[in-house]
Parts: sequence; C-alpha cells; structure tokens
Amino acid sequence: MQFFYSGITSGSIYALVAIGFNIIYNTTGIINFAQGEFVMLGGMFIYSMLYMMNIPFVLAFPVALFGAFVLGVIFERVFIRYVKVKSELNLITITIAGSIILRGLAMVIWGRDTLLVESFVPSKAINVYKGTITTDSLVVIGISLVISFLLTFFFKKTKYGKAFRACYEDKIAASVCGINVKAVVMFSFGIAAFLGAIAGVVVSPITYVTYSDGIMTGLKGFSAAVMGGLGSFWGGIFGGILLGVSESFFASVFPSGYKDAMAFLIILFILFFRPQGLFGRKKATRV
Repeated sequence: MQFFYSGITSGSIYALVAIGFNIIYNTTGIINFAQGEFVMLGGMFIYSMLYMMNIPFVLAFPVALFGAFVLGVIFERVFIRYVKVKSELNLITITIAGSIILRGLAMVIWGRDTLLVESFVPSKAINVYKGTITTDSLVVIGISLVISFLLTFFFKKTKYGKAFRACYEDKIAASVCGINVKAVVMFSFGIAAFLGAIAGVVVSPITYVTYSDGIMTGLKGFSAAVMGGLGSFWGGIFGGILLGVSESFFASVFPSGYKDAMAFLIILFILFFRPQGLFGRKKATRV
C-alpha cells in the first residue's frame, strides 16, 4: 500500500499537468510541449520569493501563480499568435523550441544546483492503512482535486468556459457568435501556465527544484493526457493517477532508474490499442 500512496502523490502532479495540456488542446487543437517548463517555473518563482526576496508564503503563493499566468500569456503572444502558417506541426515544433528557451533562461537565472524548499505546512507522517502518507502529499492530492472540480464547473457551467470549448469545435462559428477567439486562445495558455505553476509550487517541498525538472514532468503529464484521452479533464486526472501508481509499483520491481520508462511504454500501448485514450471519444469528420 505504501507504493500506492506514493503513486497517488506523484499522479496528482501528473494530473495537473495533463489538465494544462487538455486546456490548450481544447481551445487550439495543439499540444503545448512547454507545459512542463511552467511546472519548473512555479517552483523557481516560489523559491525566489520565499528565500531571495523574503516574502511571506501567503503573498508569495498568489504572486508566483500570477507571474506564471502572465508568462503563459506572453508565451502565446510571442511564440504562437504571429505564426504565418499555423499548421499543427509548426505550432508543436514552436512549443518545443519555446520550452528549450525557457529551460535555458532558468539555468542562466537560477543555476544548475538543486534549490531546497521547506514544507508549507507542519511536516509529519500520518499512519493510514498498511502505510504512511505525509502532510505534504495530502496538500498535493487535495489541491489537485479542488482544481479539478473547479475547472470542470468552469468549462461546463459558465459561459466563458463554454466559449473556450466552442473555439475548439469551430473557431469560425465561434467568431461569428461574437466570441473573441484570439483572447480565448491567449487566456488558455495563461490558465495552463497557472495550473503548471500550482503543480510546481505544491510539489517543490517534496522533490525540490532544478532547472531541468520540466522535461520529464511535461512528458509524464502528456502521457497522462494521452492515457485519459486528449481533451478529457477527468480522463487526464485518471490518467495521471494511474501513471503515478504504475510508476511506483514498477519501481518496486525494477531498479528505480527505469521507472521513467513507464510513461513511454504507456504512450506506446495506448497509441497502439486505443488512440483516443481510455475516456476519449472518436471524432467523426465530414469529408
């Protein structure tokens, strides 16, 4: 059971990253491979404000998230909006290039060393059924669940959320109905960056922070999104949890250095046998 509890914690982070992928996919139809870098930047921002600027956590947390949101908006304006040929291949390639640039800037600004972040809550281990779980892990799991419910409500029950979904279904029709498609796309990148920063902040006391964290976190979040079905929020959550638990049990059988291979094995398995994901739906296209 201890492996299960550890997997739930890491899976909650993958779920938040997967939701970020799905938000951008639902509004633009592309995959933003820079999503993992915003997880890294969330951790860097909170470290800088807590230990370099000595800002209290109650102020540092919202400022770090707002900074990531603004950076996500800038990312869309700089890398996405003014591309002349907006094919899926071009846009995906640009997001990969953007992720490399963000990673390089983080290395220059914060260096290569691991940055230590102390727990935001009193750190203790809680005995549960046949194992223990830390308060840091409970914070990660709790925030992931709250964010998931709030986003589901936003996209299904509010007119702004429905505008986001309409842009993915048909941008031209959405524009005719009065929806500002460019603004929706811009804010989708900001919200995705905001979610990535939340993941980066809450996991920083557990894994600490380095400039290269975003690479593997992003790939695992993408794996979770593919597993659950691109575009499905609850599918991304389930995919993240399943990936985290699978990794944890995989590491209990094989050397821990090989556990990262689980994400890629899952991508291959899903693409071979169920390309739409576990909760995704096949989309009919009129020809």
